[in-house]
Amino acid sequence: MFASQVKALLTSGLVEHAPDPIGQMGFWLLGSVPEPRTWFRDISAIPAGTWCRLTHNSMHTNPQRYWDIANVWREAPECRASLPEAQEVVSAAVHQSVRQHLVADVPVGVFLSGGIDSGSLAGLMKDCGTTSIQGVTIAFNEFKGKHEDEVPIASAIARQYGINHHVRTVTRKEFEKDLPKIFSSMDQPSIDGINTWYASKAVAELGLKVVISGVGGDELFYGYPSFQQIPALVSRWQILARIPGISNFANLALAQMARRSGNARWRWLTLQASSLHGAYWLRRGLFAPNELMGLMGVELAGEALQDMDPASLIETMVGNLPDDPMAAVGQLESTAYLRNQLLRDSDWSSMAHSVELRTPLVDAWLLRDLMPVLRSFGRYKGKELLAASPRAPLSDDIINRPKTGFGVPIGIWKQECTAIKGGATRTSTTQGGVDSRQWAQTVAKAVYETA
Repeated sequence: MFASQVKALLTSGLVEHAPDPIGQMGFWLLGSVPEPRTWFRDISAIPAGTWCRLTHNSMHTNPQRYWDIANVWREAPECRASLPEAQEVVSAAVHQSVRQHLVADVPVGVFLSGGIDSGSLAGLMKDCGTTSIQGVTIAFNEFKGKHEDEVPIASAIARQYGINHHVRTVTRKEFEKDLPKIFSSMDQPSIDGINTWYASKAVAELGLKVVISGVGGDELFYGYPSFQQIPALVSRWQILARIPGISNFANLALAQMARRSGNARWRWLTLQASSLHGAYWLRRGLFAPNELMGLMGVELAGEALQDMDPASLIETMVGNLPDDPMAAVGQLESTAYLRNQLLRDSDWSSMAHSVELRTPLVDAWLLRDLMPVLRSFGRYKGKELLAASPRAPLSDDIINRPKTGFGVPIGIWKQECTAIKGGATRTSTTQGGVDSRQWAQTVAKAVYETA
């Protein structure tokens, strides 16, 4: 059997609910279930960039790969292009991608945050001849007047490009009412996606059927702090590891940090920080392997950990990495976080409202066209190549604005919220840490109670 969602297969009554140890371990370690695994042993995802064939007697071929974006990151050449040369390539490529993603027989809106990605796309949409652009920004009264409030910057971008700006405020009461619907729509557990669910809801309320999203810009244009932090962690630990006895001393100090912070990943630093795969988990992870028994049960956790640790799990997801450390992080972020969490969350949360969400910055042809200059992006500040691509570039205020996650103020909403009672009472759903760990447990329980 095949379907577009795990829950459709479960509903058939013909598939056992036996758990997949590796799929569930992936969720607890990273916050999303890594393909081709799912939460269940007998259900697999067809991996990105592959195809299968079903024959008349129901036999099928194993997934055959036709495209692997990781190869672009691995094979991207060293780039010595000047800023004007790189800018010319980027501007042409992103204009072409946006132009192709605007092909539709209905109006196309845009998710408009206060960030470079959505702001640049709005400008590019105008460059490509789109008129009467409808832009949607999600607001929360709890964020008003704070750095997390995206409305003022989004409004400035809307004025700059002549966008019809719609600010949709989400309240705690609405969130509490909608949370069962959100969990029902969430096909596999994820610690993110609620923000996009509400943005899609707002788009649907306007009668729009297609919307442009800026997802993927950070992975493509080196926008996350991880591009600097992960290589730095590996480099520093490789130097420190040469000191005799340093591991024993570090383990004692790290164990104390783990106890104080409640973050058990500190205990694993000396074992995982020697590789980019392991350091990526240290930076992006939720729980540590020694916590899995309490989450999954002794038997299932033991089966999962028999052949896998965080670094090896991530290596199976992303493959070999390029020698260039920042390009390696680009591959890690694109084939792990973007593929298994952001894009999957974008899909279920938009489809829940019958909205087609398009991603011009996650495009195989765009990545191919940017390949010659891909390794130059680390030399430029704040995704300035993307910000300067519209004919009317984004202002320095937007480029230099400190990055904020696309968050939901669950932490500010009262603990008595019945829909999340016994679970998380505070999380941004965009960041790691203890709060997201609590939220992960709430989500994992709730999603399959609705199956």
